[in-house]
Amino acid sequence: MSETDRGPVPAEPADRLIEVFDLVGPLYRRAQRKVEQEAPIEGLSVGVRAVLNMLREHGPMTVPQMGRAQALSRQFVQRMVNDATAQDLVGAVPNPAHKRSSLIRLTPRGRAAITAVIDRERAVLRQIDGELTEAEIAACVHVLSRLLRLLDDVDVD
Repeated sequence: MSETDRGPVPAEPADRLIEVFDLVGPLYRRAQRKVEQEAPIEGLSVGVRAVLNMLREHGPMTVPQMGRAQALSRQFVQRMVNDATAQDLVGAVPNPAHKRSSLIRLTPRGRAAITAVIDRERAVLRQIDGELTEAEIAACVHVLSRLLRLLDDVDVD
C-alpha cells in the first residue's frame, strides 16, 4: 500500500494477485523439495509422483491427457511415465478410443507407492491443524482455481 494525504491507498486486485503468484512459486518449490526428501523410500521424483497421483485420482489416462491436465508438455509427461514404467509403478493398456495412444494405469506397486507418499504428506499437513479454517482453505482453493481457469488458454507444448 502506498500513502496519500488521505491515508493508505488500497492495492488494486491485480497487485494483490501478483502477491499470490509470488507466494505460489516458492510454496510449490518447497513442497517439491519436501516430497523429494521424503519420497526416497518409494524412489519417486516430483514428476513421477504427479503422474501417479493423477492416475490415482482419475484412473487410466493417456500421456496427452495428463499433460493437458497438469499444464505440462507431453514430452515431459512421457519421460515421467517412462521412469514410472521402469520402476513397475505404471503400465500401458490398450485404449479403446485411440489405437495409437495407450492408456497408462497404476500397477499395484504404483498404487502402494503413491498411497504411502500421500499418507506422509497428509501427516505433514496436519501440523497446520487449527491454524487455517475450512472457510480459508475453501477461499484459497476457489481463488487458485479461478486463476488457473483464467490461464486455460496457455499452450504448454
